[in-house]
Amino acid sequence: MDSAGSSSAAESQISVVEENPNGQISAPPCLKEFSFADLKTATSNFGHEALLGKGAYGTVYIGWFDEKTLSPSESGIGMAAAIKIYYPETIQAFDQWQSEVNILGRRYHPNLIELLGYSWEDEKLVLVYEFMQKGSLDNHLFRCDVFKPLSWDIRLRIAIGAARGLAFLHSLEKQIIYRDFKSSAILLDANCNPKLSDFGLAKLGPSGDKTHVTTRMMGTNGYVAPEYFELGHLNVKSDVYSFGIVLLELLTGLRATYLSQTNDNLVKWLKPMLSQPKTLMDVRMKGQYSLRAARNATQLTLKCLEVNHKNRPSIKEVLEVLEQIEAMTSMKEDLEVLEQIEAETTMKKDPEVLEQIGAVTSMTEVTEVLDHIIAVTSMTEVPEVLEHVEALNSNKEVPEVLEHIEAIEEKPKNSNYRSQQSAAAHHGQRSILHRFLTSLKEPFRCVSSKLSCMRI
Repeated sequence: MDSAGSSSAAESQISVVEENPNGQISAPPCLKEFSFADLKTATSNFGHEALLGKGAYGTVYIGWFDEKTLSPSESGIGMAAAIKIYYPETIQAFDQWQSEVNILGRRYHPNLIELLGYSWEDEKLVLVYEFMQKGSLDNHLFRCDVFKPLSWDIRLRIAIGAARGLAFLHSLEKQIIYRDFKSSAILLDANCNPKLSDFGLAKLGPSGDKTHVTTRMMGTNGYVAPEYFELGHLNVKSDVYSFGIVLLELLTGLRATYLSQTNDNLVKWLKPMLSQPKTLMDVRMKGQYSLRAARNATQLTLKCLEVNHKNRPSIKEVLEVLEQIEAMTSMKEDLEVLEQIEAETTMKKDPEVLEQIGAVTSMTEVTEVLDHIIAVTSMTEVPEVLEHVEALNSNKEVPEVLEHIEAIEEKPKNSNYRSQQSAAAHHGQRSILHRFLTSLKEPFRCVSSKLSCMRI
């Protein structure tokens, strides 16, 4: 396609979407219109070190800008942004560029990639997005040589965030069908929070009483819903099927196109195993999830992958189930905890345990006796008690102490007590006795408290 033809086609396409006196797309004030010269400065003239990756419709670079003004800055200074330059050779590239500006430029959601601005000079179509530090979910799931395996908690968080992004698109007055939902289109920030990107194939949903839009099949092999692949019928439930494929990838660690070389289908191969999550789950997550949570996740995946789109849940219903599974995980309802709870329940029914609980009262009486002993000591350090403290080094038993104190209380006081009390105080025996009896009392109180808790 020559440049004149391309330019003419571009102008006519734009006027269809939104007419204005200049014949150009009308972007909201929040979007910045970059000059191509500014983008060259931000990327060090699109140098090799700034290259992030290449796709079917364009090349992505990292650029640097001032955070407040978005003016270009030197490499490594200011705020990083992702700059996508579309290949100008095809009308599809322009369609995708226009679709992204129309959708992302007029809408915001925490789980949709933020579009910062655009550039359109001559045949150069460019979009500038926020930079996502950890790249795509696809890389983290399937490039084990570079990335550490994602934990169960993080995978669940990613699924929930992606579902929220889709639910937002589906809940708009004019529904937007994502049409190309896949793991490589889910980008992760520094904290692994997900955002949907690549809205080039997004399409408005059916209007009026229509149940679907008929269109030429476009999407990624392995993620396309059967009704869309076979008949070209597209609706929001087509996105739910694609979401189910990504859920399957998150649970198993297998790529959707894993069996493509053998002309087999990953969904058909794994569906019989979805009822047995133990054999299905990614071994790199072993021990990180409860069997109940895994079972609920696999059952949800099965529902998303129903052949008949009418039997699939809405993405809002999918989100609700995922949030329930997350609640299970936050409660740490794993097998070990369940076994521990079961063991505690059994212990509470054990006769011996019940007898121990009943003995709390008698042990409480012991602590009261010890309180009385300490009070007696503070008032009258009788010589017999002091002598017994010295005798503790001979390992005499506590019952003997109690019996001896009881006998002391029955003896009449005599004139020698006061002088012996002074001698005891002189040798520091008062503090020794008090510390001993106090330390003896605390363990009884602690055991009493723990047994009281078991009554619940």
